[in-house]
Amino acid sequence: MPQISPLRPGDPPRLGPFTLSGRIGEGGQGVVYLGRDEEGRPAAVKLLHVKFSGDAIARSRFARELRAAQRVASFCTARVVAADLEGDTPYIASEYIEGQSLRERVDGSGPLAGAALERLAVGTATALTAIHQAGIVHRDFKPDNVLIALDGPRVVDFGIARIIDSTATITSRAIGTPAYMAPEQISGGTVGPPADVFAWASTIAYAATGEAVFGGESIAAVLNRILNHEIDVAALPEPLRGVVRACLSKAPEARPTADQILLRLLGRPGSGDASTVVLSEGAAHAAAPTGPADPPTGPPTGPASGSRHSTVSPGHADPPGSTPPGGAPGPGDSRGGEPPDRRGPAEAEATRPPAPGEGGRARSPRRRRWLAVLTTVVALAAGGGALAFSRFGGGAVTPRVTGPSPTAAPSPAPGTDPSTAPSATPSTAFGSVLEKAARTHRLTIGVKGDLPGVGLVSGKGFSGFDVDVAGYIARRLGVPADGITFRRIGIGERVSSLADGVVDMVVATYSYDDNKQDDVTFAGPYYTAHTDVLTVKNAPIRKLEDLAGRRMCAPQGSRSVKLIQDAVTVRAIPAENYAQCMDKLVAGEVEAVPGDDIIVAGFADRVAGLRMAVPGLRLTDQRYAVGLPRGDVRTCEAVRRAIAQMYRDGTIDDLLDKHFSEVDFKPDRDLPPPLACR
Repeated sequence: MPQISPLRPGDPPRLGPFTLSGRIGEGGQGVVYLGRDEEGRPAAVKLLHVKFSGDAIARSRFARELRAAQRVASFCTARVVAADLEGDTPYIASEYIEGQSLRERVDGSGPLAGAALERLAVGTATALTAIHQAGIVHRDFKPDNVLIALDGPRVVDFGIARIIDSTATITSRAIGTPAYMAPEQISGGTVGPPADVFAWASTIAYAATGEAVFGGESIAAVLNRILNHEIDVAALPEPLRGVVRACLSKAPEARPTADQILLRLLGRPGSGDASTVVLSEGAAHAAAPTGPADPPTGPPTGPASGSRHSTVSPGHADPPGSTPPGGAPGPGDSRGGEPPDRRGPAEAEATRPPAPGEGGRARSPRRRRWLAVLTTVVALAAGGGALAFSRFGGGAVTPRVTGPSPTAAPSPAPGTDPSTAPSATPSTAFGSVLEKAARTHRLTIGVKGDLPGVGLVSGKGFSGFDVDVAGYIARRLGVPADGITFRRIGIGERVSSLADGVVDMVVATYSYDDNKQDDVTFAGPYYTAHTDVLTVKNAPIRKLEDLAGRRMCAPQGSRSVKLIQDAVTVRAIPAENYAQCMDKLVAGEVEAVPGDDIIVAGFADRVAGLRMAVPGLRLTDQRYAVGLPRGDVRTCEAVRRAIAQMYRDGTIDDLLDKHFSEVDFKPDRDLPPPLACR
């Protein structure tokens, strides 16, 4: 694979907030550098050539395309992280993705087949759908602009070619590789989304055969083949064969749209538009691992690095240089009951592509649909729910499931006590949790086990908001549903469990604000909770002052009680724990139960026949973060990107609606500002 070459005389040492350390490549559009921002995160920074920087029209077009590119959902694409189009050195920076290009993959290891080819087709179709839904025409879709990353194929360098081809000729390397151009690009017709569809099909055919299907010894021969010749797609399996054949129609209007391609590949009716759910299914299917991966190499740091890939391609570049026992903790209890890209460079670190034909059996359409539904919990024998609910079923509490979960969340194997299930090989045996995920496709995640709606274990397994968030993050790190083991983790066990490798990460309403001195690395936050109260719906409590003189439950050890008592005079009714508080609220003995909003909402959602409300007092913020072993910055960055994607693709809204729909509650649905990984 190409190496990162040193900076040359005249190369800038910095572009915007990025310190540059080497050249990734150079082509017709500009030079692409490896850069790092002020927090040390790598990026691919493209500096436009002088001929474009002096062209006001080109700059304005570039700015328009850039704004569109920044709207692209990060399904199987790469996120634009920064740009400057006004200064003397216009540049655009994208996520740096570690991995091979599809061309390097095929040139080095041969054509793809089986599940590997299927994942490539689905992943790139997902990316193309997201790009077109943002109103962008890629115009330069080709094997060089498809990267093979840990979490599946990624399409890069979209939203740039339109500017370039307005100033280029057919023989210019800036316009694109002729073998992947559509007929209308050659004949001077309107170039729109159908041209990308044609290029997608040519790229998939190349991946399956190892040859450019419209290749030739000269540009004239290539263009003639594109305009006049049909290609043989018999080597492709169905349904891919039929899809590719349709996409290679000479007439743009006869080709399916990217949405229709994705729907057909996923075994869905091939009409209409692909929704966010379908895009999520496509991304999940493309990321499905097929076997162990080699250890990650990490982003290159200098000329000796052996792999690369930027998410901004150089533009036809020449390679340079060639809960504790005894009761449930309360909502907002700082001792541990506190409530709660686009993929980043760190989550794409394991770069070994599968060998030719590797990848196991192809999944059936039914299996593919399961990846989108991703049901909530796999059956578990002998769970032992630890709730003290006297009115709500004691230890036999059954989690309510309101619909399909966006993430599968399997529990330990049947017959295993989830509180004592042994961890798989601990992450301490690897360089990072991310590396373990890449090499073993397994993770052990610590969650709460006594908070309904948030993290609850019962005879049916683990369920709740935190459990589904953890499942989503794991999937983004390349771990399938059946590779996740959930382990109930107590308040005082978080730090030691991470340090000893008992769990690989903790997603258990882990409040960064109350626990930031813990000897762990925090990633996120994945949710911002607020101190609030739970009341019966239509109770005359709308603001803090409305609590004055009212009966409020006061469970032992709750910091929320003192917070409210410091602000308003209430009649505190003692209780041993929050289970008793819920009994008292239902019986009318108290009028409010204090705690962090998402946790009290979780309790309320399990009360049958009585509508509850969280009025929205929002007295304080609690940032719930993912706990990782100390110093695991690479995994932290990957988790942070996964959380951002969870908000962008609507998964967070689906989970909040799923787990808290039976209570009047307006949770915070905005992505919290990220914590620095350190």
